[in-house]
Amino acid sequence: MAPARPFVPNDPAAAREYADLIRQDFEDYISDVQDYFRCMEGERSRAFTEAQEVSQEYGQFIQLIQQ
Repeated sequence: MAPARPFVPNDPAAAREYADLIRQDFEDYISDVQDYFRCMEGERSRAFTEAQEVSQEYGQFIQLIQQ
């Protein structure tokens, strides 16, 4: 699941008061979204390989039933 976007309060005073927490939320988000992209890329690669294998198996199946 994609990480949740960091929350930034509209009130400048609240933003300043919680600046350390908000900054950490942004840093966590950036790290988490990079992990998420790596996971998505890994899954895309796995699914692509699987689709190629299934396509080949389907071709073999078609040849088998035509004999």
